[in-house]
Amino acid sequence: MAPLKRILLAEDNAHDVELTLAALDEHNLANEVVVVRDGAEALDYLQHRGKFAGHANGLPVVVLLDLKMPKVDGLEVLRQMRADPALKHVPVVMITSSREEQDLVNSYKLGVNAYVVKPVDFQKFIQSIKQIGFFWAIINEPPPGVLKRSD
Repeated sequence: MAPLKRILLAEDNAHDVELTLAALDEHNLANEVVVVRDGAEALDYLQHRGKFAGHANGLPVVVLLDLKMPKVDGLEVLRQMRADPALKHVPVVMITSSREEQDLVNSYKLGVNAYVVKPVDFQKFIQSIKQIGFFWAIINEPPPGVLKRSD
């Protein structure tokens, strides 16, 4: 049996982390979700640096990325991922409260796979996250070798 695909959640808002984890759990997705609280920590995880140095967990099947985060914002994380040959094909879903057209345009220019505005309504938020998790972790089939990182 193939191992479950890991999801990386980069989100600085503790309430949104809790809601996202609850939504994924409600859909019975057994995937491990690694939570990082800022963009620098997300890059450390993806590039096996800092406290994530030496972890042999491979790359996530999808990165759920908040746009507005401390230290390094979501656009810069996306920019660095797309510039890294080992990370450029990892799917990224921007999950944000920003409805700014410039944020949307810049995200797609940098190669985001999807841009989702966080619904204000709790049930709509839960439903959105469940659908995102189900698609990227269960239905979507990544290209061969994408979930491996050779350092």
